[in-house]
Amino acid sequence: MAATDPQVLALAAQITESREQDIPLLLHGGVRLWLFPMAATDPQVLALAAQITESREQDIPLLLLKLKGILSSPSLGCEESNKIKQDMYDYGLTQYCLLVLKQDHSQLHGAWATAAQLAEILSHCCVGLEVKEDPEEFYKKFLPSAIDSLLVLGKRLQARFIRAIKEKEKQDFLHWFQIVTDAICWLFGGHIQLAACVLQNDRFLQLLITDDVETAIIMMSVLHNILRINSSVLLQVEEETLHSVLDELVYKLSSTTNPAVGSAATKLLLLVAKFCKQLVQLFTARYKGLKGLLSKQWTGKGFDREVNQLLDLLYLEQSSGKGGMQKQHQAACIIQAAWRGFQTRKRLKKLPQAVITLQRSFRAKREQELQHLTKQKEDEALKLQMQLQRQRAMRLFHERQLALLEVVHASQVNKYMQEMEEKSALTIQRFWRGYRARRIFHQQKQSLKEHKAAIIIQRAACKFLEKRRRRRPLSPWKEPKGLTDEQRLALQQKVDDYIKLHPASQMSEETSKELHMQAQAKLAQFLLRSRLDQRAAQRREALLAQVNTDVELLMNAPGLAETTEKDLGTFMSRSIPIATKARQSHNTMLKYTRWPWWKKLGDEFMEDDVIPDDAINTELETLFFGGRKSF
Repeated sequence: MAATDPQVLALAAQITESREQDIPLLLHGGVRLWLFPMAATDPQVLALAAQITESREQDIPLLLLKLKGILSSPSLGCEESNKIKQDMYDYGLTQYCLLVLKQDHSQLHGAWATAAQLAEILSHCCVGLEVKEDPEEFYKKFLPSAIDSLLVLGKRLQARFIRAIKEKEKQDFLHWFQIVTDAICWLFGGHIQLAACVLQNDRFLQLLITDDVETAIIMMSVLHNILRINSSVLLQVEEETLHSVLDELVYKLSSTTNPAVGSAATKLLLLVAKFCKQLVQLFTARYKGLKGLLSKQWTGKGFDREVNQLLDLLYLEQSSGKGGMQKQHQAACIIQAAWRGFQTRKRLKKLPQAVITLQRSFRAKREQELQHLTKQKEDEALKLQMQLQRQRAMRLFHERQLALLEVVHASQVNKYMQEMEEKSALTIQRFWRGYRARRIFHQQKQSLKEHKAAIIIQRAACKFLEKRRRRRPLSPWKEPKGLTDEQRLALQQKVDDYIKLHPASQMSEETSKELHMQAQAKLAQFLLRSRLDQRAAQRREALLAQVNTDVELLMNAPGLAETTEKDLGTFMSRSIPIATKARQSHNTMLKYTRWPWWKKLGDEFMEDDVIPDDAINTELETLFFGGRKSF
């Protein structure tokens, strides 16, 4: 047989080892090579393509790592480097890197280190590449797919970094996570249109919403690079995405005391306010307690310049938003104040005593205004803090529920739900007893005041009688007998023992305020949980009624041999979305129950809402009985 073209061999090997949905991408690259042949191909790229063709599938990731050496060759100029990137894309090596990133990284040689290096190689291969034949395929499909794969890899590395226990493993995962995020920044730095694609991706928001300090700082640096490259990207994304990003930044400012996280979040908000002036109005309208939070919690933390700049922008926007009516009102107030001042000065010349009265009333009014302003700020800060605590508690509760439901077996779910209901009932009873005790205490407060008043009157009467007794003539003075050393030591020992048994109990004002805040937080949690429990009970009753109805229909249903078209319509839903959702849930539950026990331990990254495409493409009129399909 004559010698076969290495391009054909490489393409055939890639198609053989690829998934069905990736074959059109590879065929597209092969057709482009045959229709538009290149004048001269780099021998290193050609040799690597032939070597990949003749190698086993598990050895291909290590061979793809050689692309880094080819790209980083010091003898290459700008044009030669772009030419090599074009050859890599035409021979399908860039596409192969993307396909390898979509595989299970734990099965690769080098595991996550190899995956991180391939992500870096993929970003360098795409930056500077100008596809002339069919550019829509490259810019509209290939680059967004590469961004999505890199974000998925970053999410998995972040999850394993958080779960890692050993310090060495945490450092390795953090290093690989940094490489992947640098690759993402490099990629959308070369293709500016990808900045909006990154920001609109749901996985980017999942990476940003984390309580881990190291990964949160890295993700905020990625967001900083996005705004630096494309300052108007926030105006191009959807309003829900914009609110989610800004909500997370403000949440990080309010929920942490780490100066690094606070500095990064403050700089990001300042950058957004500088680049997008219209978003400053959103800050003042949506986050009314932001100014107080910045001035109280983050002043004097080492980045006062950024905090002051952001506060100046917020106060400037608040002051510039006032209309002409307010200016007229201010002018009228100034005129009235001037007139009252003239009248007051005229009266002061005649009544010098009025100065003292005026000063006293002015000081009292100023003190009252300051107290009112301070109380208003404290109330706003308290409301914001309670809202943030409520959101944090809801988030922790949902995360804990999801984690426990993944671990608990399906047969133990009812038992677990019963235990949770018992714990909730105990919590509600505990809060009710505390509320009842406080209410009884307030009812008995008047009797306690009367008791204290009686004690004070008795004490005053005793003092009066003691004074009268002392006024009586005294007997001749006799020198008291002195105490011996033994009596003095015994008396001192009794005093010390009494002090140890009866220590003085005092409560400071700060401790009292802290106890009051804890009681208010627990009361808010109780009200929130009672509302959620009521909704959950209503939902359980509705689901139980639906299940009873379905069971009654199935019990009265005829056999499959006797079923007619009229009977079939009884069990079919007229709503196509409901039937599709039921079939998807049924397929997912069947697939999950057939998994082995080791696959249900939660070590693999899996999203519950992911449904195979073949399940969605089936006919919508299908019914399921006992795990089988019946038409």
